[in-house]
Formats: sequence, structure tokens, C-alpha cells
Amino acid sequence: MEKTWWKEAVVYQVYWRSFYDTDGDGYGDLQGVIEKLDYIKELGIDVIWLNPFYESPDVDNGYDISDYQGVMKKAGTMETFDRLLDEVHKRGMKLIMDLVVNHTSDQHPWFLESRSSKDNPKRDYYIWRKEPNNWRSYFAPSTWEYDEQTGEYYFHSFAVEQPDLNWENPKVREEIYEMMHFWLKKGIDGFRMDVINLLAKIAGFPNAENPLDISYLGNNPGIHEYLQEMHEKVLRHYDVFTVGEIPFVTPEDGVLYVGEHRKELHTLFHFEVCDYMASWDMQRFKEIQKRWYEGMWGKGWNSQFLNNHDHTRIVTRFGNDTDYREESAKCFATLLHTLPGMPYVFQGEEIGMTGVRFDSIDEYNDIAMKNKYKEEVAKGREPQEVLESLQLLSRDNSRTPVQWDASANGGFTSGDPWIKVNPNYKEINVEQALADPDSVFFFYKKLIQLRKENEVMVYGDFETYLDDHLEIYAYTRELDNERWLIVLNISEQKSILELSSDTDFVVKELLLANYEVADKENIDSVELQPYEARIYRVEKQ
Repeated sequence: MEKTWWKEAVVYQVYWRSFYDTDGDGYGDLQGVIEKLDYIKELGIDVIWLNPFYESPDVDNGYDISDYQGVMKKAGTMETFDRLLDEVHKRGMKLIMDLVVNHTSDQHPWFLESRSSKDNPKRDYYIWRKEPNNWRSYFAPSTWEYDEQTGEYYFHSFAVEQPDLNWENPKVREEIYEMMHFWLKKGIDGFRMDVINLLAKIAGFPNAENPLDISYLGNNPGIHEYLQEMHEKVLRHYDVFTVGEIPFVTPEDGVLYVGEHRKELHTLFHFEVCDYMASWDMQRFKEIQKRWYEGMWGKGWNSQFLNNHDHTRIVTRFGNDTDYREESAKCFATLLHTLPGMPYVFQGEEIGMTGVRFDSIDEYNDIAMKNKYKEEVAKGREPQEVLESLQLLSRDNSRTPVQWDASANGGFTSGDPWIKVNPNYKEINVEQALADPDSVFFFYKKLIQLRKENEVMVYGDFETYLDDHLEIYAYTRELDNERWLIVLNISEQKSILELSSDTDFVVKELLLANYEVADKENIDSVELQPYEARIYRVEKQ
């Protein structure tokens, strides 16, 4: 297996509009990221992933881009970005940007031209049809929107304000590659590629047997040719890191995107957990990890994450955000940083921030949630019932501002925040975490430091034990003569760990734990506390 800098990296996701506001307009900004870089560096982070800050009408929080080479006023200026990139590099970290090239804003000059007439030179920059098919989009009941100006329908995988680009048009591809060169020449260190497997569409747009299963939007013929062309024309010229957001993907598909000799992407996000496992399911999680390890290990690189800007915070969705908030936060941190693949930390995760439940749909900002609420209420469902059914998995659960201290608005802004701050900011905040050596923050820091100092956490082979246990996840990582044992009780109950008598190792040293552990404790049979996590160094018998 090739050793590379990016395989050994830990990535920190900055959703800048909720990170830190320096000008009092209620939105975080790029200057706010600059002012908190030392905090990110203190955690031990290698790479910062910055969500879109391009010029945008902001219908979908910056994922509807109207100018790929401009900076949204809310975020700052190009000068601020250049300074941010310089300050990141000064601290020995790297910065990757969101690449959103499946679609643009309907306010992008390309689309304004495209919709102006059927014979406009940029008509074919987007996808137009005289009649719609029955496909459903992520954010709306149809992928097609009628345009009265030309009497045809345009295609959108997401909101109606986000028309999909026509990647079959070589001029579109050249425009995108030029834009990528623009940012890479500035010195950025790579891209997180938004829904990158949606670029290729099924020829002819036939009706779907089951339009509710929207997997027909991704992984279609032609996608690998596009990505290999992107690599050839752009990426191979720079020492950069790429991660693709790739829904509807299996490990077998995954290797085609990130195989070490495929010349496409370096690593990927799959969504078998975050999109299809609404609450914690130990057996299912074990099965997913085993299948992806067996399908990818030694061939391509995986990513490990359990929350981001689109998915509810870990402790609220999968852990316990009341009685065992800190314990479950540390337990899941141990899981993510010791499984095979690259760990991602979403801002606020490192202090155990929780999700929210706002009282009214009017307090939510998430366009996907608001559209779904409107659609379901229109069917005659009770509005309160619809709201409650959507709350747990609302994207706004992870988008509330970072809680810096116990002052007004959690120290995030001196103005009115664009979305309400979680009311628990007085109990859960960065200032409190930095003052407590046993906090979630310092546990993350220890985990990240262990990973930096021990290649076994990066390149070590993975073997599981107690596969049928419903509360305990136990596995080893092994590289050369170094072997570590990780044991996790991912439940709210105490649970007995009993390793088989034929286990071929003995414990040598406890490296990290989120509870006090007695010296020389025999782990052949031990009672683990709720959400207890331990990392041991072991030796073969």
C-alpha cells in the first residue's frame, strides 16, 4: 500500500457561516476562520475543508453558485480568502475547497443565457427537454421545471434554483477545468467534490420503475471518463487531495472511483450509515464496516464520518446527548479515529455539540426540510406531526453556530445569528472545554496525536471480534509488529466484555480510555460502562 500525506491526515470541516462572525451581520465569515485557526491547529488538524463561499444567491447555503471565481459578500472578499490560505499554510495545515459542478445557480450568467432562447450558444450548457419524465429530485417532487420563456423543461437534481450542468457538452467541461486551475494556481490543496457521481445522466432519461428510489441520479455510464479527463487535464498537475461525495455507491463501485491506479479521486464519502441508518444499529454498522474494508483495503482509501453539515450531530443521532453526552462523544470519536480510513471532524463535534429541536418550521432554514414539510402538509397531514417527523434528521441540526463561550449567542456573533444558537451554549462551549483537561476537546486532541505518532492507526490491518455482540465493538489494527486492540461499548447499558480464550494476544498497555481504568485490569472478562472506549497495545502470545 502506498504511503501518502493525505492518508495520514485528519480533516476538519469548517461550515464558515456558522463558525465565527467578525462583522456582526449574523453570518460567520472568512475572517472569522482566520481568527480561529490557532484553535484548529491546537486540536492537531492537518487539513481544513471549507464549505462553499463562492458568489451565490444563497438559496441552498452556497451550493447554488452564480460565480465560480467570486466570493460571496457574506463570506468576505478574495483578498480575505488569499490571506486565509496564506495563514493556513503558515501553520503547516492545508486547505481544500468544495467543488460544486453538478449544478449552478439559476442566476449564473451561463443559465441566464441558456434560458434566454433555444438557439443561444449556451443553451446546451444545461439539460432541456420538451416533456418531463417521472424522476424525483432530492429537494422537490420532480427533477424538471417548466420555463415559460422557451416552453421547455430544465433538469435539476436539487432545488429548482439549481439547474444541472450538461457534462456531455465539452465546452462545459473546459469551463469547469479552467475554474479548477484558477483555484489550484492560488495554492489550495485540493477539493471536496460535491455529489460528483451525479455528473453523468442516463441516456434518454427513461421513466423509472420506482421514482422514489433516486439512485438513478448517480453512477451512470460516462462518469469515470469524465473524472479521468478531469484528472488528466487538471488534477495530475498538482500535489493535491480529492474526496468525492458519492451517494448510492457500493465498495465495488467505490474502488472504481478511488482505486490507486485509476487516476480519478483519492478517497470518497459513502452514505450507507448517514443516509440509511436513522439511529444506531450495531449489527448493521459492523456489517457495513466489514464489507467496505474487505472491498477497498489495499485498493483505495475510505473516509470515516458520522456527521457533517448535512447530517445530525453524532451525540444526538447515534449517542446520548443528555446523560452520557461526553462519554458517547468520546466513544464515537475513538471509533472514527481507529477504523480504517481518513477521519473527519465536523466543527463543534470536538466539544460534543448537540442537535436542536426548534418549535416552529419558521425557525428552520434547511431548504430540503422546508420543501418536504410543505409537500407533506399539502397532502393533508397534521403540520405538527410533519414537523416532529422531520426534526431529528433536519440538516439544521448540525448547522447551528459554534458555541465559543457562555456570552450572548455563544460568542458566535454580536448581531442576530442567521440561525438560532443552540440554547445549551452556556453549558457546552469551547471556553469551557479548553478549561477542562478531561473535556471532549482534549480527548480528540489525544486521539489525533496518537494517530500522528503511530502508523498502525493509519495503515494497520483490521480484524474484528465478537461480531454478534449487540453492544460491544471490538477490533484490532496491526502493522508489522505493532498491534492495537480497540474495545467500545456503544450502548447506554453496562456490558460484559469477554474475549475468547483462544484469542492470540495479551494486553501490554492501556493507551487511551474515556473512563478511569484500574491498573493491570484483566480484560478477559471486564464490565464496560455505558459508552466506554479503550485502546490497548497488545502482543501476540
